[in-house]
Amino acid sequence: MRRLLSGIATVALLGSLTACGGGDDAGSDGPITLRMTTWSSNPAHVQLFDSIAAEYKTTHPDVTVKFDALPIDNYTTTVTTQIAGGNAPDIAWILEGSAPDFVASGALTSLDDSIENAGDLAPAATALWKQDGKLMAYPFSTSPFGVFVNTDLFKKAGVSLPSSSWSWEQAAAAASDVAEKTGKQGLVIRDFDYKDWTNLATVFRGWDAEAWSADGKTCGFDQPPMVDAMTFLHKAIFTDKAMPAPGVAADFFAGESAMTIAQISRTSLLKEGGFGWTLVPLPAGPAGEYSVIGQGGLGVLKKGKNASAAAEFVKFFTSPANSAKLAQFFPPPRQSQLNAETLAKANPLLKPEQLQNVVIDGIADGVVKPSHTGSAEINQAVRSSLDPLWKPGADVPGVLKGVCAAINPLLAK
Repeated sequence: MRRLLSGIATVALLGSLTACGGGDDAGSDGPITLRMTTWSSNPAHVQLFDSIAAEYKTTHPDVTVKFDALPIDNYTTTVTTQIAGGNAPDIAWILEGSAPDFVASGALTSLDDSIENAGDLAPAATALWKQDGKLMAYPFSTSPFGVFVNTDLFKKAGVSLPSSSWSWEQAAAAASDVAEKTGKQGLVIRDFDYKDWTNLATVFRGWDAEAWSADGKTCGFDQPPMVDAMTFLHKAIFTDKAMPAPGVAADFFAGESAMTIAQISRTSLLKEGGFGWTLVPLPAGPAGEYSVIGQGGLGVLKKGKNASAAAEFVKFFTSPANSAKLAQFFPPPRQSQLNAETLAKANPLLKPEQLQNVVIDGIADGVVKPSHTGSAEINQAVRSSLDPLWKPGADVPGVLKGVCAAINPLLAK
């Protein structure tokens, strides 16, 4: 399966360099329908995207934009399969984990001429999306992770609420206490579910642990910082009962857990009158305070049927005005908009100090979730190698050595 996934990605992306057809808007004298793949079917996100497309259509009546929401679990595989099958989207929302593959493959059209006021983009936000100095995808979502807290459950359990300055030891203790006293779950790392290990970076970065070295060639799973971080996680899950065990589902936004690690795009899931809540930064680890960022890039596929028309829509979608609208869920890469006043206008549910502490400060100091070329194969190898860790009494150092044994040959490619 790992070879199949990697093969699909490689054939699809590299094949786009030499494949015939697409990209020249051939036969596009009449109406055009642009298809943009996304991973979110959240009604609030869909409504915002549709409103931007509807506004675009008022000045481009022959262009219709359709947003194709694909399941997050196999999003990248689905997109690359579509490319390989000759059904490439015109525009794709690219996840940060697969950014190196897309950027390096030549599958994307340069957006240097399709971004208004490109000099306003934060260099740290665009670094992952450039090749040879050219911007290959626009990081329209540059979103740090924070911790959403169910204040009602904390009060019910008689546990002190976390502040903007707290530690992982305090977080685990509070999660364990609230879970024990309320019968709910403690802390949920959203979208991890013992599958997407990259979301664990929101924890292990607090130990200054890294999945691999900065040059991507050396495995970091067997190094002391990662061993310590994973030992902490294992204890929190199986000894302290601070986090749900494998097979236990708990949705914070349905009131089923005390806390969850997520991005502000999830704020729309909070129902008015549901329960009291707050948002605080990630807890400090032994290595100090830190921030982890998830990114989404908007790329125009060369193999799409309407590449030039797609680039024009991206120019509109990423304009300063629409960037401000998207900031409701997706913190923008535009430096002029990265202030509490601007973000507060788009995020009425969040307080200015929350936006400052979690989003603005997080972007300034954060690191992006792990990414690497050949991400599909590497991620599958890490996930399967970590499986023995998720049971009581696991040999944490031994399991992590096994992870490195599995991915070292892949990192060396």
